[in-house]
Amino acid sequence: MRFAFVSGNPALDLVGTVGYRRDEPVDLLDTPAALERWVLECEELPDRVTADAADLASALRLREAVHRLALDRLAGRPFASAELDVVNSAAAGPVPAVELGDGGLRRSGDLRSALVQVARSAVAVLADRSVPLKECGRAGCTRLYLDRSRGARRAWCGMDACGNRVKAAAYRARRQAARQGPEAADGRAERLETGG
Repeated sequence: MRFAFVSGNPALDLVGTVGYRRDEPVDLLDTPAALERWVLECEELPDRVTADAADLASALRLREAVHRLALDRLAGRPFASAELDVVNSAAAGPVPAVELGDGGLRRSGDLRSALVQVARSAVAVLADRSVPLKECGRAGCTRLYLDRSRGARRAWCGMDACGNRVKAAAYRARRQAARQGPEAADGRAERLETGG
């Protein structure tokens, strides 16, 4: 199992641990060991942590609360109070320790401190309305990400996972439509690229 870190924020990457379709979810954090691997692979979190079933439940609660709050922000709705309580509670606590050495920066701490760091990253992103928070434009993908591209024109969570798929589908549609006539080619390719 490989985790994707394409969202530009640890909290949004945590949200992305539910497979691309939340209507037919594939949960990548299905065991405490999977949570330990996710923390290890996330550059902004401690190098090693141990997790048990209670820790996993806390991480999943935080993940779902961040997801709901991000959707509230995208829709321009007030934040749901129950989810605010989860995130604010998780953000209150000690963060991982940092240490500089010849090998660079090293972060250490337990799983609780890792979740505190994740919750604080969620608070920072959700509190700042100027941060360009987006949902992937590929049909079926629900990954959230920060669009830091020039002009904030990024349409997909990442090229590898979604951008290439959309472009390949548009190409196939143009080729197929070209066989049927020029008007069909332009309309079908445009619908695929815009997610329509």
